[in-house]
Amino acid sequence: MIMKRLSGKVALVTGAGQGVGQGIAKALAAEGARVAVAGRTLAKLETTCRDIASRGGQALAVECDVKRLDSLENCVKTVVGQLGGLNILVNNAQEVPMGRLDQVTEGSLEAGWQSGPLATFRLMKLCYPHLKGDGSIINMASAAGKRWDATGYGCYGAVKEAIRQLTRAAACEWGQDNIRTNVLLPLAESAGLKGWTQARPDEAAAYFSTIPMRRVGDCELDIGRFVVSLCSEECRYVNGQSIGLDGGQAYLG
Repeated sequence: MIMKRLSGKVALVTGAGQGVGQGIAKALAAEGARVAVAGRTLAKLETTCRDIASRGGQALAVECDVKRLDSLENCVKTVVGQLGGLNILVNNAQEVPMGRLDQVTEGSLEAGWQSGPLATFRLMKLCYPHLKGDGSIINMASAAGKRWDATGYGCYGAVKEAIRQLTRAAACEWGQDNIRTNVLLPLAESAGLKGWTQARPDEAAAYFSTIPMRRVGDCELDIGRFVVSLCSEECRYVNGQSIGLDGGQAYLG
């Protein structure tokens, strides 16, 4: 019998009802992890769980609003209580504040902050005691924070860059506890990307033409499987890194 790379591990993935989060959850489960899929819409989470179960994996749906501390606390308590521990945390959920500075409302920016940097900060701290000794944290940023022309992407880039800084701090402070913390900048066929493509078709076409591999990533095959590798023993010395998963589009140097 071939041992799967993440057998015996427990993972928590936020925003796992669709898109990148769902792809990551499926990939983790396919490699033997028991996966808690968290998000606001229970029906979507249950769909993800059914898909995982149909392939022989184990998944638990946990309804959670990442903008609320009490909801995050209950989520972690439920995961640890029902799955017996926690080894992998994937902070994926995010509301995106898009638009020029004079167009983005304070409410939209506040939602982006609460669902992004603040939720990431809170959930990392809540999970920290359980991750000590054998933990991997994967946070999500965006190449929007690295654009030369930030017109229309200032607020989005700001919240994502804050996540990158929190990731680096966690990597430095918690590495001695054998917790590795890395951040991904993915480009994949998510619901958000599809919505952006439909809303701004000309801009999207121009952007896609700058991808050296000339395609957008698959949520499970390109993003999810990389997360599996990053959480496995093969990457045991990778810590504090910002990694672009975008076919070479962004230059992070």
